[in-house]
Amino acid sequence: DARPRGAPATIAARYDSARRTNGFVLRAFVEQNFVLPQPAGDGYHTVASQSMVQHVNALWQVLTRSADSAGVRSSLIPLPSPYVVPGGRFREVYYWDSYFTMLGLVQSGRTDLVKNMLDNFAHLIRTLGHIPNGNRTYYLTRSQPPYFAAMVGLYARATDTAQALVYLDALEQEYAFWMDGADTLAKGHAYRRVVRLPDGVVMNRYWDDSAEPRPESYRPDVEIGQTLPERSRAGFYRNARATAESGWDFSSRWMRDPKDLRTLETIDLIPVDLNALLYNAERTIAALAAFRHRRGGDGGADDAVARRFAQHADARRLAILAMYDSVQGFFFDRRWHSGQLVTDRPSLAAAAPLYFGIATDDQGKRVAARLERDFLKPGGFVTTGFASGQQWDAPNGWPPLEWLTIEGVRHYGRADLADQAGSRWLALIGRTYRATGRMMEKYDVVNTNRKAGGGEYPTQDGFGWTNGVALALCAMPTQAICKN
Repeated sequence: DARPRGAPATIAARYDSARRTNGFVLRAFVEQNFVLPQPAGDGYHTVASQSMVQHVNALWQVLTRSADSAGVRSSLIPLPSPYVVPGGRFREVYYWDSYFTMLGLVQSGRTDLVKNMLDNFAHLIRTLGHIPNGNRTYYLTRSQPPYFAAMVGLYARATDTAQALVYLDALEQEYAFWMDGADTLAKGHAYRRVVRLPDGVVMNRYWDDSAEPRPESYRPDVEIGQTLPERSRAGFYRNARATAESGWDFSSRWMRDPKDLRTLETIDLIPVDLNALLYNAERTIAALAAFRHRRGGDGGADDAVARRFAQHADARRLAILAMYDSVQGFFFDRRWHSGQLVTDRPSLAAAAPLYFGIATDDQGKRVAARLERDFLKPGGFVTTGFASGQQWDAPNGWPPLEWLTIEGVRHYGRADLADQAGSRWLALIGRTYRATGRMMEKYDVVNTNRKAGGGEYPTQDGFGWTNGVALALCAMPTQAICKN
């Protein structure tokens, strides 16, 4: 994300000459020829007397960026309204992070900032055709878990449905991005993000149009690629990119061998949580179209849209229900080639059908029981049962998954489990805050005295989605822990 101080060709020629001289120092060359970015929140110091809730409310201003102007030779995609960044090394807006950040903004009374961010996402959809992973040019070939509909729903509940209507067209356009190619897809085939199963049902997968190393993680991708036969490298690179689109980069969930990142099979899987999100998008579009139809003046067009999307949602719900394994009492991803459920890699993705109200009552109760038995740890819910060394695995817990799981089990009559898990998570992040003055990106929920690890970069602080989930949980009347 460094910006060149001059023409790239000039800097390249200067480098080619300088690197051949004795005493060449790469760091000095970079600092002379590029404007280096600073971490988000750099220079901010925690006020020791502040409670965690006070600290989070104070951080919104630190993590908020003003509307962008188009930068010369910058990787940043300018946005027209203010927005909140996660923090640390993440200096741009990130798609799925923003939903969980918005949960906290609503609790802080900042629906104005929620609207600004929704306006930015609608702008990206109108101008780019989709919401990229983040507002950087190197993210343009992929998106992230499609939470835009959930954001619109959150905003509608915090304000009123009429104010959310302005996003209906953007919702339909984003949905078209995820469903591109579905109308002409033959049974048993996949195209980009859509898969048509042998029974004709259309579901979705994660994808990236590029099969090259990720620019933002170029070196690790190339190093792994060099250990593979040349014919296998493009497949690995595309799977790595598709996994980045999932947000779970990386996890044993996507790997045939949970210890070998080279065995990523993300594009071969139908993720249960992705399809739960698209079910929610279909339901949201149907509801908003029906609401606009009731206000009149649409000539029946909105009523037709509402009926069509309600049918899409009904069909997808049945397909998601088929991703439930009755023996294990749990939801799993599915391999679209064979139709086989990936029952040897259980994860918190199984909570998504509960969060979005897809599971039957019996399924929801059985999933909640499995989550309590196998996933609830001293600090909250653990992401998977595998300690692979990847960051989206044991022993880590992540704020977005804590929220989905806590609220998911609450929807199915397990308020006791939800409150217990919420209390454990808040105790962990509160203790860490008191010890460090920071809100972290992820936490070790198994050994709560140990810093979370894994992944391609050090654990980041800030942190947008941690702050948002903390405030949302603290708003629960049962969480007295937040009063301290």
